[in-house]
Amino acid sequence: MAGCTGELSTLDPAGPRAANLAMLWWVMFWGSVVLFGLVMVLFGLAYLRTGWVSRITPAQWIIGGGLVLPIPVLVLLTGTALVLGEQLLPRGEAPLRLEAEASRWTWSFTYPNGVTIPEPVLHLPAGQPVDIVVTAKDVIHSFWVPRLGGKIDAIPGHTNVIRLEADEPGVYWGQCAEYCGEGHDTMFFRVEAHAPEAFEAMLAGRVP
Repeated sequence: MAGCTGELSTLDPAGPRAANLAMLWWVMFWGSVVLFGLVMVLFGLAYLRTGWVSRITPAQWIIGGGLVLPIPVLVLLTGTALVLGEQLLPRGEAPLRLEAEASRWTWSFTYPNGVTIPEPVLHLPAGQPVDIVVTAKDVIHSFWVPRLGGKIDAIPGHTNVIRLEADEPGVYWGQCAEYCGEGHDTMFFRVEAHAPEAFEAMLAGRVP
């Protein structure tokens, strides 16, 4: 339970896309709890009421347990995953598009005015979606801000786009989620979400 909160917890979402992923996790969790409980009930019946269980034929076990039971479970879980997963995709153009480049073992971020801030800090406006164009300079890395959204690979010579949104101003943490060598464990970066006007003022103050 200690992993359900904290700076790198996917179960402590601070944005709509991270909330989708957390909801999917909870659906899977409670679904598994229900299935586990059902199996334990059947196990108890088999142990305590052997006569009742012996009246069920092998064909009934196969049809009921192998076909009838899995169908509604799979439909529910797959449908939930499809609906929530579809909402994670960057449909259309976001109001803001930033670039993130990974290299062993740090991150650099480029903003619309062409400024690349040297320290591994990603600045975002809170309350609006932002597209992050992710690539890498050397080997495959993975861009991940657990409290704001899912992860996406950073691949040399290729760009991937992930959409993030922070509900409110604050500091969030990201990391490389793909083992990339001996410095992988220190490849963290900070995300600072600002009020929109503060974000615009920050960009204006860094005009090249």
